[in-house]
Amino acid sequence: MPEIPARLPALRRVLEEMDVDGFVLLRGDEHLGEYVAPYAERLAWLSGFTGSAGMAVVLRDGPAAVFSDGRYITQMDQQVDSTAWARLHLRDTPPAEWLAAQGGRGLRIGYDPRLVGEAGLQPFLARGLDMVPLAANPVDQIWTDQPAAPGTPCLPHPLSFAGEDSADKRERMAAILRTDGQDAAIVGDPTSIAWLLNIRGNDVPYTPACLAFAILHADARVDLFVDPARVPPDTAHWLGPQVRILPPSGLDAALAALAGQTVRVDPVGTAIWFIQTLEKAGATISRATDPCALPRACKNAVEQEGARKAHVIDGVALCRFLHWVDTQGVGQDELQAATRLDAFRALCPDYREESFPAISGAGPHGAVIHYRVTPESARTIGADEVYLIDSGGQYPFGTTDVTRTLWTGKGPGPDSVRGPFTRVLKGHIALARARFPVGTTGHALDALARYALWQDGLDYDHGTGHGIGSYLSVHEGPCAISPVHRPVAVAAGMILSDEPGYYRPGAFGIRLENLLLVHPTPAEAGRSFLAFETLTLAPFDRRLIDPSLLTREEAAWLDTYHARVFDIVAPQLDADARAWLDAACAPIMAE
Repeated sequence: MPEIPARLPALRRVLEEMDVDGFVLLRGDEHLGEYVAPYAERLAWLSGFTGSAGMAVVLRDGPAAVFSDGRYITQMDQQVDSTAWARLHLRDTPPAEWLAAQGGRGLRIGYDPRLVGEAGLQPFLARGLDMVPLAANPVDQIWTDQPAAPGTPCLPHPLSFAGEDSADKRERMAAILRTDGQDAAIVGDPTSIAWLLNIRGNDVPYTPACLAFAILHADARVDLFVDPARVPPDTAHWLGPQVRILPPSGLDAALAALAGQTVRVDPVGTAIWFIQTLEKAGATISRATDPCALPRACKNAVEQEGARKAHVIDGVALCRFLHWVDTQGVGQDELQAATRLDAFRALCPDYREESFPAISGAGPHGAVIHYRVTPESARTIGADEVYLIDSGGQYPFGTTDVTRTLWTGKGPGPDSVRGPFTRVLKGHIALARARFPVGTTGHALDALARYALWQDGLDYDHGTGHGIGSYLSVHEGPCAISPVHRPVAVAAGMILSDEPGYYRPGAFGIRLENLLLVHPTPAEAGRSFLAFETLTLAPFDRRLIDPSLLTREEAAWLDTYHARVFDIVAPQLDADARAWLDAACAPIMAE
């Protein structure tokens, strides 16, 4: 296997053999997912960049660039060789604009149609670029020791956790297709398949799903494309006769059999290869969102109760960990701290795995928004500095995600940290306390979390909230709380994160995250309103709070929240940790 510096020249030689002038490589896999199996880590293998969002553009006889968003800019600068690659912000320098500026309009630019959705390809086409679908991925041609695709078993997800029978889900989704005049839908998101069929797997890290494709028919039948050897007899029985298990090699023939039918395809979340193949077969494409996405996001009563249970268990682990950091953390390194938190979670037999790689950043590492600690990068946690820990757990009844920012000194933190910390906390509280009309989008709520920061000329370069799955992906659509407008409204049953932040490069990072469950709330007659229930149970570090910046209502919310944390978590802690939590949850109003 060539070392990273040799990979880019090797790729350019393959592009010459393929008779294209450049290549666009997206980070995702064939399912366009955020977390991918090792075989699909093509962007990391080629460039060294390990962030979970990004792309590369390589010209055969010109420059190459790696692009990512604000969460990963610092990480990209650290990981990617600036002598070989330009390192660019997706928003400030969109890849299609950059490619056009390099003379790309006169060039043939290759792409793998199985790794990009139609919506992802559109900006390049809009720039007049000649985009050429390739039959083989050129990175795979030079990755000689590329890992094999995963083959873990697909397992039943019990009704006691799922809350709704798969047959009922399939009929609900099929009714959507019939209403929209569609004969079938392509389901390319493994988490949608997992939700629809009540199955789980272990094909990719952190997300308990099986990598598979499915065709949902308007009569509620499903064709599931996965190696039959990966479906044990009990799972096949669980799926029932209305779910046909077919090998992935049969996908082309199944798409051809849809000739003359109207097929729903999500242009954002499904590879453009499906659209191209169906159009060649003579099917009519109906471009619409994954029919499972919104129903999956709106958790039923069983899933909501499962989320509450997961957060109680997680809260106990978190409070044990926060006590450990406060009493023993100084002198440990970031990796040791992340490992210790994972060990506290693992004390519960229901714990399965992390829901994403823990972001454990001390001092300046906390300013790297999605910092991933490694044995090589692990920094010792020093006294009198800021430590940020963002982590989550997977439990069979729920998924968690929480961030706390801590001061490692004995007394209050400096004003230079307490000021922005308290403003981040004010934004967090403003969102958590929000009441809003049914139909409100996350875009409309985003400013609530930023307002206090804006008043001091501060901001953060990431969204405020994302959806959370039910023992599925920790980052779940279709709703988000973000400056980027999404048309999907916040709806009852959704679980969304509340995570404003502030980052001072080279110094520290602050992020405060709880998960919120959306529920109806009383309103005037004739009006329907929603509010949030906070699920996460862990104290905010009082040493970084400036009470003088809190309004009476904000302080009351904080005191009520801390009292709830103590009442639920304290009985499950040993005496030392319980005494620590008592002090950590003391009323802020008394200060």
